[in-house]
Amino acid sequence: MSKPVRPVPIGDAIAGYFERHGLTRRVSAAGVVAEWADLVGPQIAAATEAESVTADGILWVRVASASWAQELRLMSPRILARINQGRKGRVREIRWVAGAPRRAP
Repeated sequence: MSKPVRPVPIGDAIAGYFERHGLTRRVSAAGVVAEWADLVGPQIAAATEAESVTADGILWVRVASASWAQELRLMSPRILARINQGRKGRVREIRWVAGAPRRAP
């Protein structure tokens, strides 16, 4: 006779699945996109838009102009330190792409 299985809260089941399949760090890193404005502040957020984080930890950010992109490249180490603070999934590099951010209306 098999042992009865107890129900578990759905959140615990999902967290366990993510952990078993190595997705916890990826989801954590991808959270940077949603939190971008809070992480970088209003001035940088007004000129940028975080687009995605790749599986190997590269964050792609669209920037309003090439001059902004250059300025932000110089600030990358500080920005990386801020966005990785307390996060399981690490962003290892930021790629700044010049071109107007595509904000939703």
